[in-house]
Amino acid sequence: MHSPVFSPVTIGPVTLRNRVIRSAAFENMAYGNAPSQDLYDYHVAVARGGVGMTTLAYASVNRSGLSFDGQLWMRPEIVPGLKRITDAVHAEGAKCSIQLGHCGNMTHRATCGCMPVGASSGFNLYSPTFVRGLKAEEIDGLVEDFGKAVDLAREAGFDCVEIHAGHGYLISQFLSPYTNHRHDEYGGSLQNRMRFMQRVIRCVMEHAGSDMGVIVKMNMHDGFKRGMQRAECLEVARELERLGVHALVLSAGFVSKAPMEVMRGAMPIKTMAYYMDPRKFWWLQAFLHLAGRLVIPTVPYKEGYFLEDAKQFRRAVGLPLIYVGGLTSLAKMEEVLDAGFQGLQMARALVHDTDFVNKLRTGTATCSACGHSNYCIARMYTLEMKCNHCVENLPARLKREVEKAEKRWR
Repeated sequence: MHSPVFSPVTIGPVTLRNRVIRSAAFENMAYGNAPSQDLYDYHVAVARGGVGMTTLAYASVNRSGLSFDGQLWMRPEIVPGLKRITDAVHAEGAKCSIQLGHCGNMTHRATCGCMPVGASSGFNLYSPTFVRGLKAEEIDGLVEDFGKAVDLAREAGFDCVEIHAGHGYLISQFLSPYTNHRHDEYGGSLQNRMRFMQRVIRCVMEHAGSDMGVIVKMNMHDGFKRGMQRAECLEVARELERLGVHALVLSAGFVSKAPMEVMRGAMPIKTMAYYMDPRKFWWLQAFLHLAGRLVIPTVPYKEGYFLEDAKQFRRAVGLPLIYVGGLTSLAKMEEVLDAGFQGLQMARALVHDTDFVNKLRTGTATCSACGHSNYCIARMYTLEMKCNHCVENLPARLKREVEKAEKRWR
């Protein structure tokens, strides 16, 4: 297959065999906050399936940044398990990245071991729980935690790190006026709201040195009126370029406010509620059944749904840009590259079929068979991410929900 999709690309000091990157969609496979056999099997299968690089998702730089029990927590004792994954991915010819971040207020004491912290104090309906705003002196330690996490990533054999600065997690909470109500040097003007991000990125770049790629995932908009809009996000992109990062992943949305702006389509509410433990989340199950469509409204899906927004960022900055958002066909992937983007990220197509890239390359497929039901996302909040076609004995009511969504968005 002679397509630019399968040509090499360089991100900082790292060269990938092709343009396709498995995006950092949360797997929920790090049971006990450590690498598992499931996490190993999945990423090795994706590497064997032909991607240029696969990304382990949403690793927290410390315990206070954990949202889930199945999420990686960067600490020395998990390095051997991570190294086992990177070695196996490299043996398949692919590179390996890890997404580093902190959830901020998107957690609960039972998970993160303390009162949740964020840019500002308040109440988070996501958990639900009260949240404490970070003290200025605590920020120093958090910045250092990002640097230490990069050191651990290098020790574990990763080629790149991806810093999560979007979707309403901690860096994004500092950037967005919706969540940042501070009156010190970290709040108010955009320049002040960028200060935490700037400190983190400077520290990450120093620790990454000359041998690791540094990618930043950022929002092009938050997805609602009181959040960040495109003009401010363009300034953030320009600042990240000035700070020397090697590439940007352009996304949008806010998990606590506009979650389907990130993923598009509808959240399968019945599926999400079904997999929750009724002993712990009976109240949330009831709430989802009563008001799920109000708090998680549908956002129409189409292939390449972020492309027109992303083109504005392509015109504004010169560094490599990685497109993410609804890529399912070779034709759309080539269109994105023709528009000046250097990399292509995808997740749901690779949850549906880990061998998808090989099938594109050999011409046995031109488009993913993913039906865009978002079953994998709804399940991911409780169990490991998995496509509905891989699940045996799916209850009839969940099958109906999936089939309805697939009929609507195909």
